Amino acid sequence: MPRAARPVINNRGLRILLTGIGLGCTGLAVLGIFLPLLPTVPLLLLAAACFARSSERFHNWLLEHPRLGPLLKGYLDGQGIPLRAKISAIGLIWLSIPLSVLFFIPLFWVKVFLIAIGLCVTIYLLRLPVSEQGE
Repeated sequence: MPRAARPVINNRGLRILLTGIGLGCTGLAVLGIFLPLLPTVPLLLLAAACFARSSERFHNWLLEHPRLGPLLKGYLDGQGIPLRAKISAIGLIWLSIPLSVLFFIPLFWVKVFLIAIGLCVTIYLLRLPVSEQGE
């Protein structure tokens, strides 16, 4: 599957930093599969971006991983996301945000900010095309 190749950064220290961030994001994304408040796909996208500039080996590993790769490929190829993933993401957003706003966040402006983020993410997800795979 052809992808636009980004040049790997020549600075060794920056490559190590980006690889570390990518591995950390991948670890958090795996936790996000099981913990509903951790965003899995955004963390995987950040990991893929870090790996694309730091380690071709890790980048290819992530995209070809049997569980994590399919979460990224449709999005990265512009094909969209499976309908089930879209419904699950929106459902979890609107299950977790009201609970957080009602029970855990005391500051009014933070509540408003969190609801605004939820609305923006929901609009973004609704605008994404639905892919045929994984339906």
